[in-house]
Amino acid sequence: MHDFDDIELFDCPLCHGTGMIQEENGWCLYVECLDCGCHTVELPFHNEEERQSVARYLASTWNVGKVVTPGISD
Repeated sequence: MHDFDDIELFDCPLCHGTGMIQEENGWCLYVECLDCGCHTVELPFHNEEERQSVARYLASTWNVGKVVTPGISD
C-alpha cells in the first residue's frame, strides 16, 4: 500500500484547519478536517489502483469545498 504524500489537500473549506485522507477498515476512503470534523463522502475501493484513484478524486472534491458539515442535523 502507498501513502498519499503526493496528493495536495487545501485547508478545510470551513475552518481552514488541516485535512487528512482517512481510510476506513481497508474498504473506503474520505477526507476529514482534523479541527472541525467536516468531511467528504466515503468512497469504496477494491484494489490498490482504485484506492489511489479514489484518493485523488476525494482530494479534488475536498479542494473545491464539497464537504459534509458535522452538526445538529448529522
